[in-house]
Amino acid sequence: MSEKKGNNNINIRNKRATFDYEILDTYIAGIVLTGTEIKSIRLSKAALTDCYCYFHNGELFVKGMDISEYAWGSYNNHAAKRERKLLLNKKELNKLERTAQDKGVAIVGLTLFVNEKGFAKLKIGVGKGRKNYDKREHLKEKDTRREMDRAMKS
Repeated sequence: MSEKKGNNNINIRNKRATFDYEILDTYIAGIVLTGTEIKSIRLSKAALTDCYCYFHNGELFVKGMDISEYAWGSYNNHAAKRERKLLLNKKELNKLERTAQDKGVAIVGLTLFVNEKGFAKLKIGVGKGRKNYDKREHLKEKDTRREMDRAMKS
């Protein structure tokens, strides 16, 4: 009687976040979705490029997450770039709120995925902004690793 709730290979990443920020800590949060949003996520019609999180009245919201309108959604469709509430424990929320008040620290969305129960989850990270010279160093390290891997294979 084990019924599978769709494919679990949906994994939408925010590649820009790991380049712009040094990720210090990560959390997995649930998302409050409406109507056709989960159907669009299951079709991988979402983007996290300019996604960040902020606190409002002690609750965590994600802004800039783009979930495209569902193609067969008719008049019940959702707004693509609306703010969505994130679900975390009170303990995690308090810890995040304290760390978010530090200077140069931001909470960004890293990955959007669907878990084995069929719920959409957002992996968020507490990141400290990188300077331009740090970004250049990061690119150099990545290039040298790639060169080393190519040399090992041949």
